[in-house]
Amino acid sequence: MLSPLTFYKCLAEETRLKSVLLICKYDALCVCDLQVALGMTQPKVSRHLAELRKCGLLSDERRGKWVYYRLHDKLPDWARDVLHITVSKQSDYLAGSVQLLSLSKTQCCES
Repeated sequence: MLSPLTFYKCLAEETRLKSVLLICKYDALCVCDLQVALGMTQPKVSRHLAELRKCGLLSDERRGKWVYYRLHDKLPDWARDVLHITVSKQSDYLAGSVQLLSLSKTQCCES
């Protein structure tokens, strides 16, 4: 079971926090989506996603050659609620990443 201490420790780094909040906002995102939104390289994004999977916050699903990430099905309701409230009440925090994602012409996962 996920403890509050583990939950907050996993989110204490900005890249991990933004990744989880973006995934929460969009239900599921591919690594290439997060690369665009966060302005980071694939290895760096993948390393943070691996940590979030290890914490039990995210699960992954392979779709062809692409891997999509979503909130883990077994994430406790209280943790899911915290994430959804944060996304809805702190939209300014994600505004730049959301804008980069929406302006992106790259359809890496569609190829």
